[in-house]
Amino acid sequence: MRTLLFIIQKEFLQIFRNKGMLPIIFIVPIVQLLILVNAATFEMKNIRVSVVDMDLSSSSRKLISKYEGSPFYKVVQTTFSYDEAMDLMQKGKVDVIIRIPNGFERQLVKENLSKVQFVINAINQAVAGLSSGYCTSILIDFNRELMQDWLSPAQMAGLKNIQTDFSYWYNPKLNYKTYMVPGILVLLVTIIGLLLSGMNIVREKEIGTIEQINVTPIRKIQFIAGKLAPFWIIALFELAFGLSIGKLVFDIPTVGNLWLIFLSGGIYLFVILSIGLLISTITNTQQQSMLVTFFFMVVFILMSGLFTSIESMPAWAQQVDRLNPLMYFIKIMRMVLLKGSAFADISSLFYSLVVFAIVMSSLAVWRYRKVA
Repeated sequence: MRTLLFIIQKEFLQIFRNKGMLPIIFIVPIVQLLILVNAATFEMKNIRVSVVDMDLSSSSRKLISKYEGSPFYKVVQTTFSYDEAMDLMQKGKVDVIIRIPNGFERQLVKENLSKVQFVINAINQAVAGLSSGYCTSILIDFNRELMQDWLSPAQMAGLKNIQTDFSYWYNPKLNYKTYMVPGILVLLVTIIGLLLSGMNIVREKEIGTIEQINVTPIRKIQFIAGKLAPFWIIALFELAFGLSIGKLVFDIPTVGNLWLIFLSGGIYLFVILSIGLLISTITNTQQQSMLVTFFFMVVFILMSGLFTSIESMPAWAQQVDRLNPLMYFIKIMRMVLLKGSAFADISSLFYSLVVFAIVMSSLAVWRYRKVA
């Protein structure tokens, strides 16, 4: 035990003597959290719209005003030429074209039926889908107002409308930051832990101190544990600090038990740091370690469910994702913080992380070659 404490003390001294590492550990994750939470959102605002109004009637102007008054749309051009609007879309200056045909109001009055064309830039299918939904929603609201203006109370009473009242659980205000903060916090803690632990042993190789350590009577398990413990403590501190910022700055709810978060976080960080140390034992330079770490990080992030739904992935990808520890802890964070899930609800995820921790730490100890 005394030997292990000496190794941990040595690691802390090395960390705090490295002035370039301190900002990376303590400042960079917080800055990234504040920036990424505001940038990583699927909410669409200021969608650029070009209006081609060929009718110039009171009804067409009323419809245009509905889009101008929406926080999602920004009308950048009103024209009579569809070709001119298409030219702007091809240049990337317009996202949606609203084309109101000639005789729009006349057909509404005489036939109770008229058409409006929406031309949407669908290079990004997610943005196109949301834009289409917003356009349709505003058009339905416009149609409802026309019915109220044109029909008598007796006629309105004869129409049978279905009204739906919505109640959203766990995120009543549909605030996207509430959903993203837990996931991004896990991502940042993972990146810092994996990068630093991945360069730990290989740094000893580069500066030549690994040979001095190898000739000492330190056991392999003591050496790996001593290398892992300081970054484990620092990462837990960053997790706590990030949760505090999430509460103070973004007002994320904390419905569940925080001790359950830190218990799961401790196991998860043990997994990530063990993976980093394993990478450090199989590489010879810090550059090699960073490249290998970057490869695994890209795969972990894209398949974690942070930005895209895991359920929408192909069946084979969902099976492969069972080997992704990032996915498990993001689920735990969101379930405990937002839903108030208890241990029984996350037990399968928790025990999966325990298995990962045992396997990865065993591999790191086995792979480290203590050669004098």
